[in-house]
Amino acid sequence: MSAKKLLIIGFVWPEPKSSAAGTRMIQLVDLFLNKGYDITFASAASKSEFSYNFRGKKIVEQEIKLNDESFNYLLKELKPDVVMFDRFMVEEQYGWRVQQECPEAIKILDTEDLHFLRSARQLSEKKNEAVNLFNDVAKREIASILRCDLSLIISEIEMNVLQEQFKIDSSLLYYLPFLEKKITSATIQNWLSFEDRADFIFIGNFLHEPNWNTVQVLKTQVWPYLRKKLPHAKMNIFGSYASQKVLQLENKKENFLIRGRAKDAREMISKHKILLAPIQFGAGVKGKFIDAMQVGTPSVTTLIGAEAMKGSLKWNGIIEDDLDTFIDKAVELYQDKNQWLNAQQNGVQIINERYSNEEIADDFISLVENLDLAKHRQNNFIGQILNHHTTQSTKYMSLWIEEKNRK
Repeated sequence: MSAKKLLIIGFVWPEPKSSAAGTRMIQLVDLFLNKGYDITFASAASKSEFSYNFRGKKIVEQEIKLNDESFNYLLKELKPDVVMFDRFMVEEQYGWRVQQECPEAIKILDTEDLHFLRSARQLSEKKNEAVNLFNDVAKREIASILRCDLSLIISEIEMNVLQEQFKIDSSLLYYLPFLEKKITSATIQNWLSFEDRADFIFIGNFLHEPNWNTVQVLKTQVWPYLRKKLPHAKMNIFGSYASQKVLQLENKKENFLIRGRAKDAREMISKHKILLAPIQFGAGVKGKFIDAMQVGTPSVTTLIGAEAMKGSLKWNGIIEDDLDTFIDKAVELYQDKNQWLNAQQNGVQIINERYSNEEIADDFISLVENLDLAKHRQNNFIGQILNHHTTQSTKYMSLWIEEKNRK
């Protein structure tokens, strides 16, 4: 029996050392590889020096073009059993071509996080008004969810938003968090001790607006007061794609240091005593906290930062929205060894009970491989309407651009 074929269409070539989205994508690739799938990873984006090196994995890399019929020929040749879209913008661009050439392929949307939820919260923070979920991004993203057979949702909060606010049928959604290796006692023994660690760290891709906003909050509202209480501590800011506006925030006299890209995020976090992240808006699940838990580094964050990550378990540090209290509790955690060690153990429990790939991967693959596609699609009639050619505005826009490019 020949192996099943998976085509992943990437918004970008994944950069797991630059962003949580890149880490998530490689986890999905490994999940399907371990289940014996033949995988083709395709993207119209340009590669960077930080793009993941697929060598050593049985992956076919395929460069593709936007608004070009050559992608149709690729689909006809490949005949994938499963097609995964990396974010809703990719489904808008290529979904109609997949539907046209491979109508029997299972279409999976990896949302990464709900873009409409993040943008709504960002606008709410900026304008100091109530969050409006029913925005234009939501119309596009939810249309994409309805056109697909399954959408992977990384956060239980986002599952609730889609089901309760937008009445999306649960059969179209699948909760698939980060897929992590369990933390063993042997791993814990290799962690740096409380005494061998120093300083605070924040890390994040600066192309992601919530990260840039968090650094501004650290610079103006947290560090000026925290450093007075801990004058010898440093605030180390790491992150990929730091622009001039980020770099100019550095102040060596105040121990506020912009360090740039970390070659290995987990290794860098492991050397610090606390991950400090007063996140004000965003969505999904934050990869930086997963990384911190995996290397035994407690964190201090906000409700929105820790959202949907711990379930009913205790956080691996402090969750606090009031910034004055946030600062006081960060100082306390930094100095109190027993509290710090308890926080560290809370992180171990969160990873092992909520993100262990051993428990998660098999159930997901079983669902994909046993999906009765005809019945599943019949139950999603709104999705059928959206896939119908008369409503395919993205199709005709793409064909118009394709024709224009020929001239």
